[in-house]
Amino acid sequence: MRLLFDQNLSRSLVRRLSDRFRDSTHVTQVSLEGVTDNAIWAWARTHSHAVVTKDRDFESAADFPGPPPKCILVILGNANTDDIEALLRRSVAEIDAFEHDERRLLTLP
Repeated sequence: MRLLFDQNLSRSLVRRLSDRFRDSTHVTQVSLEGVTDNAIWAWARTHSHAVVTKDRDFESAADFPGPPPKCILVILGNANTDDIEALLRRSVAEIDAFEHDERRLLTLP
């Protein structure tokens, strides 16, 4: 699964998780810093990425326009980048299953 990390997550996650989530990117790498959630949603849909975010606005992902990209909502409070990386690595099987099911939103943990 290709991931698009939202601006509330570290850019370093792209590099740190590249062994598991190839061709992933961060919003800053594709000129999406400071844009609306709808713009992020549209880019992810167009480029076949799942949005990874801590932004609870994405919980209403089913209400966003068009066919889905998927969204992974990280609920870890003030967790650091190491914590988020560890969570995503622990959740690889769940993320793989999510890629192939009908859900549009996966909440971790």
